[in-house]
Amino acid sequence: MRILIVILAVVLAFVTGWALMYPSPDPKNIQYVFWKAGLYKMDFDIATGTMVGDPDRDKLVVGKTVAQLRDKFGLLLLPAEISPYLRGCYQNSPWKDRKVLFIGQSSWMIVFDGSKATNLILVKGC
Repeated sequence: MRILIVILAVVLAFVTGWALMYPSPDPKNIQYVFWKAGLYKMDFDIATGTMVGDPDRDKLVVGKTVAQLRDKFGLLLLPAEISPYLRGCYQNSPWKDRKVLFIGQSSWMIVFDGSKATNLILVKGC
């Protein structure tokens, strides 16, 4: 019984230390890491905001189908459904003739080649 209590205390200390060392919106934040692994439901705005600093963010998208991306991100929008600013950026981009979807109303654009995602683009400063 003591061994179990010690193990639980060590695990609790580890998780608490992790959470304190990497607060949100750090990509090393425990909630974001668990969200990427599919183990935690994270607020959409926080997740997409945290993706900006994540060097491995492309792995969340590249090679995935629309159905898989909807499971991960929820709302995916066509260029006609996004804000006029983002639509203008898309229409003046090198990807204007490609199939794309936006992750909700965020600035993240997913570029497709056939049925699979090939690029994740942060649309900004256009």
